[in-house]
Amino acid sequence: MTARIGLIGARGHTGRELLRLIAGRPDMELAFASSREFAGKPVAEMAPEVGGGVMFEALAPADIAGRDVDAVILALPNGAAAGFVAALDAAEPSPVIVDLSADYRFDDQWVYGMPEVYGREALRGARRISNPGCYATAGQMAIAPVRDRVSGAAHVFGVSGYSGAGTTPSRKNDLDALRDNLMPYALAGHIHEREMSRHLGVDVRFTPHVAAFFRGIVATVHLDFREAMSADALRSAFERYYSGEALVELIDGVPEVADGASRPGVVLGGFQLADDGRRAVIVSALDNLLKGAAVQAMQNLCLALELPEEGL
Repeated sequence: MTARIGLIGARGHTGRELLRLIAGRPDMELAFASSREFAGKPVAEMAPEVGGGVMFEALAPADIAGRDVDAVILALPNGAAAGFVAALDAAEPSPVIVDLSADYRFDDQWVYGMPEVYGREALRGARRISNPGCYATAGQMAIAPVRDRVSGAAHVFGVSGYSGAGTTPSRKNDLDALRDNLMPYALAGHIHEREMSRHLGVDVRFTPHVAAFFRGIVATVHLDFREAMSADALRSAFERYYSGEALVELIDGVPEVADGASRPGVVLGGFQLADDGRRAVIVSALDNLLKGAAVQAMQNLCLALELPEEGL
């Protein structure tokens, strides 16, 4: 089977990674790529690995309903997906949709797709998949193996590269504003805070920051436990939980941004306990454009289409 994939929102940083990943799979082909800015230009000008004569198109929701595709990936800003989803819902046959925005992460009609944490069974054959946020992925993967032990709120201090702010100019991707600087924002009520809390079943307190590097995330997670545990038990909990997961690496040291940047998976480490054994600090590092977005979307897509996850 060669699955035909459509991509809406191909211009952005995540769209570029998705083009590369789709082109790298022998069991997928790019059917169309939508970008108003690049409409009429060959996709290969931006992504040389995409062969053939696929051109960027400026596609409205009504333009995609009749396309011959197995799946559509929506890599759009928050709030922009609904029109495309409605058009694809009405199409016959209706393709698989993987949405990278936050628009359906709180909708129980959609499968929330983080395979290592919430399992693969619901994703196999799924038709509507909501891709988790980048910070939310980093935080949840550091909390999930011990979430049944947590007492009170989990605190997540996150720092991201400025690619997380997208391509639309703002202070958060302005290199002059970021130079020699660390920029906190959304100090309470960030959507990833609510996302983590909802799906983990743990009250999460999250503070995001953006810095002057391009890609990568590091999240430092503070947890209080109901009962004391040993350092060996803490590490063993993560080893058991992520046993056999190709995209998860556990290290003894403390992960840094550079450990997660440009790699498809997540690095978890630190595993520090306070003297009383009831407070732990775990550090998570990943690439916000890869495991935090495009690679995770491809994992979810492969599971939905019953294709192998390997090769991401």
